[in-house]
Order: sequence, then structure tokens, then C-alpha cells
Amino acid sequence: MPKVTFTNIGRTVEFESGKLPYSEHGLPETILDVALHFGISLEHACGGSCACTTCHVHLKKGQEVNVSRMEEDEQDRLDFAADLTLESRLGCQAVVTGDIVVEMPSWNRNYVSEGGGSMNLGDAIPPPRTPHQS
Repeated sequence: MPKVTFTNIGRTVEFESGKLPYSEHGLPETILDVALHFGISLEHACGGSCACTTCHVHLKKGQEVNVSRMEEDEQDRLDFAADLTLESRLGCQAVVTGDIVVEMPSWNRNYVSEGGGSMNLGDAIPPPRTPHQS
């Protein structure tokens, strides 16, 4: 049974290949599909159709043999991803076939604070203005 460890949240989930209910976000049994099934928030603005890079993750272990090969569409889309590394994959396209360790880039971690909401943009959002500022 493949295990997916999400290092940023300290959580490992396990599922039986071919038995995970498909949530129709990305391809079946992708990192995104597994995350959503187990209640782990991973941004996916395009619904998992490989049309954006919001589900971008870094594969820290297992990428050589425990996920599907990267297709050309995913390679092309990743060219637009922030924080691109040699470990980068789109969560909606990387089908899990064995044990992997996933790290969500800092801009994507815990984007949902209470079950819904907008992505955490950190320092990109200016602080609120006080009544004395114009």
C-alpha cells in the first residue's frame, strides 16, 4: 500500500492502489487526489486539469520510481511555477504508485485556514491601514 508523507504538516497517509475513491480532481490517485481524500488542503485553482500551477509540490523522496512519469503538458505548465526545482511536480498529474515524501512550497502550505478561503500570500498582502493613514 503506497504511503504519502506530507512533510510540512507532519502527516502520512496510506491507501490501497485501485481502491481510493476518485474525487475528480486531477488524475485518479495523484498527489492531489490522495491529499483531498484524506482532508489535506492543497490548492488546485483549475480543478486539477493541468491548466495552472497552484498544486505544485516538491517530491523529496520516491520520485524516481514511485510516481508516474511527467508528461509534456505537465513539463510545459511547470515552466510557469514559482519556486521551481528538479523535484517539482504538479500534484494533479503525479500518480502515486509507491511510497513518496511530498513538501508543499511555503506559498502553498495551509492555504485554507478553516476549511475554505483564499491562498496565504504571506508578505505579499500589505498590512491593514490604521484610521490615521490615508
